[in-house]
Amino acid sequence: MSSHSVHSAHSGATITVHRVRAALRGAERLALDTAPLLQRAGISPLLLHDDGARVTPSQFARLVRVLYTATEDEFLGLAPRPSRLGTFAMMCYASIGCAELGGALRRGVRFYGLFPQGPDLDVETVDGTVRYTVHNHFPDDPDHFLSECLVVIWHRLSSWLVGRRIPLLWTEFAYEPPAHHAEYEAMFGCLPRFGAPVTRAAIDARWLRAPVVQDEASLEVLLRRSPTDLLSRRTWDTTVAEQVRHALVRALREGVRLPELGTVAARLAVSPATLRRRLRAEGTSFQSLKDAVRRDIALASLASGHEPIAQLALRLGFSEDTAFHRAFRRWTGTTPGAFRHEGPATATFGWETGRMGDWPERAGTMPEIERFRHTGLC
Repeated sequence: MSSHSVHSAHSGATITVHRVRAALRGAERLALDTAPLLQRAGISPLLLHDDGARVTPSQFARLVRVLYTATEDEFLGLAPRPSRLGTFAMMCYASIGCAELGGALRRGVRFYGLFPQGPDLDVETVDGTVRYTVHNHFPDDPDHFLSECLVVIWHRLSSWLVGRRIPLLWTEFAYEPPAHHAEYEAMFGCLPRFGAPVTRAAIDARWLRAPVVQDEASLEVLLRRSPTDLLSRRTWDTTVAEQVRHALVRALREGVRLPELGTVAARLAVSPATLRRRLRAEGTSFQSLKDAVRRDIALASLASGHEPIAQLALRLGFSEDTAFHRAFRRWTGTTPGAFRHEGPATATFGWETGRMGDWPERAGTMPEIERFRHTGLC
């Protein structure tokens, strides 16, 4: 089998050398020696002369990291002005606090709009679709690498924010098909259209209401691995139970009553029956998750010692104090007042009471209480 045949056989899991060349254009424009940069990424410079050559996603991600450092520019020297290292991270921190994907996307676009000669981005809703547009025609990026990266990272970051794979409905590009146009369907997961007025991609508008399920801790993990994950992973699925739990916790964080199953199902873009079925397949239920969130928030609030018990009960959705007291005793074996005054040592958690059937899937431990306290959930 020839070298080209080997590359083609693995094309589904590898990246064409055309993209390697495109990523290097900025470094070449800055008169940097690209051979050692390629070698640091584990790529032989000789591959650049073989149109059929391919590299692995991890090699390509390493190359982008090397180019970040060498150019001191998150746009790799391909834009009119450099984007200082750390800019993308600050955009993510600015967006992570939004309750829903729509707010996060709009905040990200506004963030980059603050920088002169930066990317001219837009998010608009048209005919039931959300269209993410890159208006720029970067003169120092003849291969359109930066424009395509902005679309790829926007899409994959959106999927990461909501913890689910968001399918692209379509993509279109403001140039004619390149020699490697056959790669685009695998990269974007949909058939591309070329020769369009602008470069953009679309998702179903219902995703705008999907809850953001990530937090600063998970963002720090993503940033430590950036751009590896965003360039090499196309899916960001979490369990349905995790998505429900995040939706419930976020509601309490925002000071609203815990939503019912129908409301959460709508936010996750599924029917109530589908949500019940998927939770059942994961060995849990909406009520169990709701009880677990109530329990964790109650423990954290009582440990901090500030919120009145009656107010806490109301915030957790209990119609009266006595119902909250019964639930808390079932969870811990003690009363809310005793827990607050005597500390968590008075609690006898699920494994001690033997009522494992009544106990949600995870026992509330003090490290978890501390986690909620430090993330500002109570």
